[in-house]
Amino acid sequence: MAKKIRVLIVDDSAVVRKTLEEILSSDPGIEVIGTAVDPYVAAERLKVEVPDVITLDIEMPRMDGLTFLQKLMKQHPIPVVICSSVAEHGTDNALKALEYGAVEIISKPKIGTKKFLEESSILLIDKVKAAAIARPRKFKTVQPIKVSPKLNADAMLPMTRPQTLTTTEKICLVGASTGGTEALRVFLEAQPPGCPPIAIVQHMPEHFTAAFARRLDTICGIKVKEAEDGDSMLRGQALIAPGDRHMLLKRSGARYYVEVKAGPLVSRHRPSVDVLFRSGAQYGGSNVVAAIMTGMGDDGAKGMKELFDAGAYTIAQDEATCVVFGMPQEAIKLGGVRKVMPLQNIAAEIVRTCG
Repeated sequence: MAKKIRVLIVDDSAVVRKTLEEILSSDPGIEVIGTAVDPYVAAERLKVEVPDVITLDIEMPRMDGLTFLQKLMKQHPIPVVICSSVAEHGTDNALKALEYGAVEIISKPKIGTKKFLEESSILLIDKVKAAAIARPRKFKTVQPIKVSPKLNADAMLPMTRPQTLTTTEKICLVGASTGGTEALRVFLEAQPPGCPPIAIVQHMPEHFTAAFARRLDTICGIKVKEAEDGDSMLRGQALIAPGDRHMLLKRSGARYYVEVKAGPLVSRHRPSVDVLFRSGAQYGGSNVVAAIMTGMGDDGAKGMKELFDAGAYTIAQDEATCVVFGMPQEAIKLGGVRKVMPLQNIAAEIVRTCG
């Protein structure tokens, strides 16, 4: 029997602590070993028992989550999932948490419709499981929670034959999840000013992607922005899919652009890499160069195989440089990857391939 993932919940709200505990305890592979009202209580709890994963709020009394995270990572590194409000003022701090060592971000579940709560539960459980293996030590895969059937890209875009190409413009598509914020920074910082147009799906909550794009825009030599419906794909620019919206590649004549739209979770995510990659196979075909990077699960694997079959040049990040070698590994298993390489080489390979 697989070892359960032991979780400590740190949040000053009693309602949030109770909700998180109920959601996580519903999965047979997860055990909540305790809750803490603030970092001081959490520190005392850590003296008694060390969890596999900590879920951490940012704004708390006595000591904020960022300060606690910094101390924790210096003294006793433990995988941390930031469970934060989606309020705009908190996004920059959540992104700082990733820089300080947190491995995932998720929005706090809110009272709402049954569908909303179910989706929140799926995402929270998946983030905790991803965090549990985002470390040098290997963990056995635990049994997933029984939820509604996992939807594929058919839910957003029916499978059709690729369109006949009327342009030779190269397009770059990228998918990433756990560990992807740092991987994308490395990838985009290495892009030259005249790089091919780039569209990216990074699994992040709503609002966080806008702050993430703004931060990358300040440190990269190319323009980086959160995608808006109808945005043209331009050289020297990277578009990041907004959290909670799918992004599809489309073409009108020789012009490539993106469509941003709502829809169900696909491959357990929204935005989904599979949706972006399938649209790339249909509208870009052999004009696409695609990369799948670090992340847990298999989102993007089927889409990458469709890209490969449509003549696209496909790349997977290697295991040694991945925080979690899940999505790239699944794409490799399906036979949809042409080349496997370290993260630091992917940007140059894409530029070379695009001529």
